[in-house]
This record gives sequence, C-alpha cells and structure tokens, in this order.
Amino acid sequence: MAWLILGLMLFLGVHSVSIVAPHARNRWVQRLGEGPWKGLYTLVSIVGFGLIVWGYGQAREAPVLLYSLPGGFRHLAALLMLPVFVLLFAAYLPGRIQALVKHPMLLAVKFWALAHLLAQSVTGGTLADVLLFGGFLVWAIADRISVKRRAAAGLLRSLPLGPPRALNDAIALVGGLAVYALFAFWLHAVLFGVRPFG
Repeated sequence: MAWLILGLMLFLGVHSVSIVAPHARNRWVQRLGEGPWKGLYTLVSIVGFGLIVWGYGQAREAPVLLYSLPGGFRHLAALLMLPVFVLLFAAYLPGRIQALVKHPMLLAVKFWALAHLLAQSVTGGTLADVLLFGGFLVWAIADRISVKRRAAAGLLRSLPLGPPRALNDAIALVGGLAVYALFAFWLHAVLFGVRPFG
C-alpha cells in the first residue's frame, strides 16, 4: 500500500502544483526554463505512474475490503465509462464537444474514477480502490475549481489546438467509442486481468 500512496503523492502532487501554487509554478518555469521544467514534470509523472501501477498490483494481492455494492452498479459503471474516451479525444480535437464541456480531460477523469469506484460490485471496494480512484476523483474536482480561479486571475494558459471543426467531433465520437469497445471487450482484461462484461 505504501508504494501506491507514494505513487499517488508523486503523480497527483506534480499535477497539483498549478492548483495549490500557480505563481510558484510560473516562477519555477522562469527559473529552470520551459524545457527543463517539462522534463522534470514528465520524469516525476512517469515515476509516480509506475509506482501507482506497482503499488495497486501489490495491494490487490492483500485487499482490505471497505464496501460492497449490488451487482447492478457494474452496469452503471459501464454507462459512465461510455463518454470517457470520447472526452479524451475531444480534449485534443477542437469542436463542439470541447466547447460545450470546456475541460473534457477533467470530466473524463471524473467519469473514469467514479465508474471504477462503482464497478467494485463483484469483488467489493477495497482501500486501494478508494485511494486510487477516489484520489483521482478528488484531484479532478479540485483542478476544475482551480481552473476557474486561474482563468479569472489570468493565470491559465491554453494550448493552441487550432480552430473548432465538425470533423473533430466526428473523430472524437467514432474514435472514442471504438477505443471504449476495444477496452471493454478485450484490452481491459489483457492489461488489468478484469473483464468489464465477463
């Protein structure tokens, strides 16, 4: 469990610098330079992500059960996962989806995290599940609030992604649903040993 917690602290910690100290983040970028800052950010993220994967795998071998849900919650989880990959695509493809949602990446994380907390209806929700998925859910909510505040203060920088196009929405929709199907019926079992519909 310690490796999972350390991984979450590193990964979510580095992704929370702009939430808790946006001015300090800007000072670090100025001091180190854009390239070195991004390199350090990426390195900490990769190490944190690796520890999350390792720690969660270890925690699953000795689960600490916290809650159980009726089996029907798995269907709700599958429904909540349906827009996740569409939103992830839309985060990088300017179109109506991106304009309507405003921050599709954060919404995708919220849906993903909540879905996985609800999906624990067969084996039961464990401490590791709450730490992992609950941690990401809390982070996404905090970051969404922070984005509003940073935008109001003029501290938010947007990536130049090009003009909105209807084709981007079509790509996000078709591509996202295709990846959803790939994960739901095959890749999730291969990568994580769990069949969402099995």
